[in-house]
Amino acid sequence: MLNMDFSQRVVINTTTTDWQVSPAVGVQRKQLEREQAEHGRATSIVRYQPGSRFSAHEHPMGEEILVLDGVFSDQSGHYPAGCYLRNPPGSSHAPYSNEGCVLFVKLHQFAADDYSHVKVNTNTSEWLPGYGGLQVMPLHQFGGEHVALVKWPAGEVFKPHRHFGGEEILVLSGEFIDEHGRYPSGTWMRSPHGSLHTPRVERETIIYVKTGHLPL
Repeated sequence: MLNMDFSQRVVINTTTTDWQVSPAVGVQRKQLEREQAEHGRATSIVRYQPGSRFSAHEHPMGEEILVLDGVFSDQSGHYPAGCYLRNPPGSSHAPYSNEGCVLFVKLHQFAADDYSHVKVNTNTSEWLPGYGGLQVMPLHQFGGEHVALVKWPAGEVFKPHRHFGGEEILVLSGEFIDEHGRYPSGTWMRSPHGSLHTPRVERETIIYVKTGHLPL
């Protein structure tokens, strides 16, 4: 198991970790959390070399994808960088990439009754006003789980707050900061239920953020 103690805070700069091979030729990954080898809950950065593909497979407890670079494809379409996808429990596909791509992937983490197919192109979706000067792009909500992109203007400071059901962040651009440290683009962090921080930025920063999904 890897980083499966959800009572612990985890911070990984994915730009400084090594790529590892996967079962598919030409597909590599950087594992962030892993329940069992090739089974169960997993969160990873995944890289498809040009022309690589996975054989058709099912996702018993769903798959969540954010395309970070290149173009990701399966039988349902082609998804360039900035696309957010949710394939619900029981869905299947045969993914590939003709030109290569990099993905943020979460497996086996859906609520059993969350059957929504979600496809959002964040390049063309609308930003909504948030707290202070923040802008928010909602991506998905089910039960207590909320997923969004958040754009922070330079110099923004957020109020101190606790994370009910935890918080997970992937820094997509800029640099995220709190009293615990500084997190450049490519940093993944997971904070447990009840954790507290006061985040801020010095320059414009965009993060993927998921809240309310970890054990209480």
